[in-house]
Amino acid sequence: MLEFVKKHNKLIFLSFLTSVIFVVSVITISPYISSSLVRKKRVIGIIGSYEAQSFQNLPDEILSKISSGLTVVNDTGAVLPMLASTWEKSKDEKTYTFTIKKNLLLNNGTLFSAKHISLSFRDVTMKVINDYTVQFTLTKPLSIFPLYLTKPIIVYPYTGVAGLYSVDRVKQKNEFIQEIVLSPNRKDVQPITYIFYPNEGDMITAYKLGKINEMTITNKTLADAFENWKNTTVTKSVDYTRLLTLFYNQANQIVKEKDFRSAVESAFNYDSFSSYGQLATSSIPPTSWAYNPDLKKRETDTDYAKKMFKHYVASSSAKMTLVTYYDYLDIADVVSSDLRDAGLPVTVNVASYSNSQPNFDFMLAYLKIPTDPDQYYYWHSTQSLAQLLSYRNLKVDKLLEDGRSTFKVNDRKTAYFDMQKAMSDDPPGLFLFYPYIYQVKRK
Repeated sequence: MLEFVKKHNKLIFLSFLTSVIFVVSVITISPYISSSLVRKKRVIGIIGSYEAQSFQNLPDEILSKISSGLTVVNDTGAVLPMLASTWEKSKDEKTYTFTIKKNLLLNNGTLFSAKHISLSFRDVTMKVINDYTVQFTLTKPLSIFPLYLTKPIIVYPYTGVAGLYSVDRVKQKNEFIQEIVLSPNRKDVQPITYIFYPNEGDMITAYKLGKINEMTITNKTLADAFENWKNTTVTKSVDYTRLLTLFYNQANQIVKEKDFRSAVESAFNYDSFSSYGQLATSSIPPTSWAYNPDLKKRETDTDYAKKMFKHYVASSSAKMTLVTYYDYLDIADVVSSDLRDAGLPVTVNVASYSNSQPNFDFMLAYLKIPTDPDQYYYWHSTQSLAQLLSYRNLKVDKLLEDGRSTFKVNDRKTAYFDMQKAMSDDPPGLFLFYPYIYQVKRK
């Protein structure tokens, strides 16, 4: 052994020295390697509480990565087959029979069939005919029913079909999802981890601590704080899925008067809202194929508002109540201030989310905007929101019915153009803006 060491002492010393240098180098540069790897992995913060048993209620941002729906809608509003190959409807438009594409695989490698479909709609019965045929029976005819089958199909508990990602693991606490890890089904796609937070403040703190490297926030002031971070980019965009609206309660006979609502619209300085989002003229966003670009834009006319309010206030001693929620209180202050400056007495009350029907003359809240322009469930006089607002317009009712009674995009477009014009003349509320959102992302 000693002879061996003497004979190869130079080689042994050189190997030892090389090993020491390698170890020191690894220790020195490992933080940079680790940091680089972390940056490449997408860890996204998201706000919300979701029960693990209700996985299908997760945001579409997540579900659409895991799975597909039976149908898909393109940018022009046409409904196309996705997991389904074809479908047929009965003459009375109450029964829809879908044929499923063959040789589709679930994300776990199992062959997908009709028995894996579990969709639930009110007043709709689903029946699996065979492995590749599923039938839906409606209590009332609905020409646009295939639109409602775009929702990604999730097989309990977390398996999708034909998805870009598979669910690798789900972390939960007290039956609520805390974290979801998605593994890509393609080599050129990054893995994604979603971490859930109860509010924006907690999510921002997590970003500052390095627990997440992407998040979307709604508060401009908070987003501006990251502009000076050298390793962070802030991208501003418009959220067309939400519309801040000043709803009118037409159970109040003064509010029911069109001239009064016209005065309300004239009272506001709309430039003050433009910093919050893109000003709106309709409940159908400008990105939709059904948006009517010819609607009149809101204009400030304080003199007209003061004249009209003076007339209405003189005829009634009642004060107007504006109800909103804590999150929108800053905008409610702007709204109420403009109305008071124009001579309309307004009191602001903060409602709780547990009180679904507070007493109000005006209500400031966000309206969730569906992808399809069918807003029957909002504005038709038989529906809950319209009834809450005591809103009844027979022309709007008819146009909403026409829009969902045909599958032809051009016919639907005509109906929704006319509906928006009718609602502009007799509004259920003042559509203020689609809010700006800010994507904060580590470079």
